[in-house]
Amino acid sequence: MLAKIIAIVIFLTMFLFIILDKYPRHYITLLSGAATIIFVFGFCMHSPEAIWSSLNLETFFHTSFWWTHTAEESVGINWSTIIFIGGMMIMVEGMSAVGFFRWLCMWIAKLVNYQRTALFLSFMIMSSVLAMFIDSITVILFLVAVSIELSQLLKFNPIPMILAEIFCANLGGSATMCGDPPNIIIGTSLGYSFFDFLTNTGVAAFLGLIAAIIYFYLLNRKYLRQPFKIDTSHMPTPKSAIKDSAGFVKATLIFAVAIILLVSHSATGLTVSTIGIIIGGLTIIGAGKEHIMEILKKVDYVTLLFFIGLFVVVSGLEETGVLEAIAEFIGTSCDGNPVLIATVIIWVSGVASAFVDNIPFAATMLPVIKVLAATNGVALPTLAWSLSLGCDIGGSATPIGASANVVGISEAEHSGYEITWGKYLKTALGATVIVLLISNWYVILRYFM
Repeated sequence: MLAKIIAIVIFLTMFLFIILDKYPRHYITLLSGAATIIFVFGFCMHSPEAIWSSLNLETFFHTSFWWTHTAEESVGINWSTIIFIGGMMIMVEGMSAVGFFRWLCMWIAKLVNYQRTALFLSFMIMSSVLAMFIDSITVILFLVAVSIELSQLLKFNPIPMILAEIFCANLGGSATMCGDPPNIIIGTSLGYSFFDFLTNTGVAAFLGLIAAIIYFYLLNRKYLRQPFKIDTSHMPTPKSAIKDSAGFVKATLIFAVAIILLVSHSATGLTVSTIGIIIGGLTIIGAGKEHIMEILKKVDYVTLLFFIGLFVVVSGLEETGVLEAIAEFIGTSCDGNPVLIATVIIWVSGVASAFVDNIPFAATMLPVIKVLAATNGVALPTLAWSLSLGCDIGGSATPIGASANVVGISEAEHSGYEITWGKYLKTALGATVIVLLISNWYVILRYFM
């Protein structure tokens, strides 16, 4: 009992400090992870086995960590998630260094002839599509920067476009395994493939995107009807965004290779760990001596350390039986009704992710849905898709619900465009509720009817 109490106290304290956002997140989770190892596994449980299990270092010596055709569930630190995200971060930094994202934005803007409605809708779609393959924070950083640049050249207010881009980035991230960190955690832990996500959460995301496009168009129809009144012939060309022509070609090819490997990894047997190393390695090899250090310095190591500490804390809750107790409570409250359990998972995840970071929430709920599936006769994949959709979409509801929201608002404010809580909620809250409702009905109709 003491081990359970201490594990819960450490977890709640960690969550509180993450929400307060006064200290670096990786310091919080690493210290919490160390406290879990010392006080829960050491002092209370006297279990070297629990410590070794939470560190999960032996996984590197298993063939299945690098190549497998069977699902391998992860315990403790999910090193597959760490390595895969690290490799993708290196690839994204390589693409950024040669101007890939700015080129893409300027190319699409020119393609639609800088027409306001077409520009607005195309950037929404681009935000969703890019977020299917690339971290949503990176997507928003470049989209917001280019949107503001275009708004200054074309004399329009960029705030409606920025808010729509943020929402669509979070929505697009729900469509694939590599689109959002909660999905990476779920996919690597349960052995689901890119294609598994695309054919399940991807369908819900597509339906949600259609609804979001209609919603944002109707909400901003007066704003979109205002024509541009300047000469667009002096706009910067897409080619001017490319910093290194040879590097641009290499980065584009590596991005294509990453997509091919991710789409086909269930057939080839390559795990996401292997794919992460391949993609990161190809980027470093192709970058050349002049860019290697620049790319490696910009990799977000803080986030990787944040994940490591988080996984240890969650393993403390799992080893002490706390998460199993939560699962039993949910199952009993829902009277074992599979439809109600899936609905609760979607909405609890959605509401929680509107106010707390969806990454630790997803990592915490993953063992819970495993127990729920085993004890209530609900298919585990159904609960996994419900958890994914709730966490990814719910994060769009408030300015602090997802990292992409915080980054997008911060970038806008640095350029003189203030986005208040009221303005954000007025735009995004309704869209979030609509898409969560669509996702809920999608899960019910597809998996229970």
